[in-house]
Amino acid sequence: MQKLIHKRVLVTGGGQGIGRAIVDELLRQGCHVAIHYCKNARGAEEARRLAPTDAKVGCFQADLTQEESAREMVNQAVEFLGGLDILINNSGDLVGRRSLEQVDMAFWRQVIEVNLTTMMLVTREAVPHLVKSGQSSIVNLASLAGRMGGHSGSLVYAATKGAVLTWTRSLANELGERGVRVNAVAPGLILGTSFHNTHTTAESAAATVARIPLRRAGSAADVARAVTFLASEYDGFITGATLDINGGVYGC
Repeated sequence: MQKLIHKRVLVTGGGQGIGRAIVDELLRQGCHVAIHYCKNARGAEEARRLAPTDAKVGCFQADLTQEESAREMVNQAVEFLGGLDILINNSGDLVGRRSLEQVDMAFWRQVIEVNLTTMMLVTREAVPHLVKSGQSSIVNLASLAGRMGGHSGSLVYAATKGAVLTWTRSLANELGERGVRVNAVAPGLILGTSFHNTHTTAESAAATVARIPLRRAGSAADVARAVTFLASEYDGFITGATLDINGGVYGC
């Protein structure tokens, strides 16, 4: 991973959970990191405080569902870093579990905005800077739910994460000739994060683990290592790909 030293990275949703683990791993690999957060200022500031002394680390708050807020955050992050080599689109949430009959238009729009609109807005603003870098990389956070449909009540979330997979392939086609690689990861059950602490019961987690060939849940660090590998491929031959991180579930 020596090729990551001094690379300039923006991580959305980097104050907690998988995003925080990604930030920590990138810092260990020698990157300079702009940490976006929406609400978790404490986690973002802690990551900055614990960063290596030679790392350039800044924290930037924004509601990424708002176009102007997303634009300002990207511009501030790029100005702080002095450019941009890598974008990690990590922000997203299930929001809540609802069956189809319970889905109203407000909920539908909210889940789409949180998981898709945010990614579009940040990526759109970041691309000119990534292209200017010469060789750059985007890694999008999808989900096993986008592959298999998710558990009961995650219909809208699963649909957005399936869209992230297509977005990744389409964007890879669009940006390849401009020197930007675009890939995704699709995590399965990753325990110890606020996402699953909020939306997954202990009984559901145990039942899921019993069906995983490796017989364990994943950790945020498992995802962070995979994201860091794809991020390092800013000059590689991998693009338009999705790396499944689920202990073998999708392969069965």
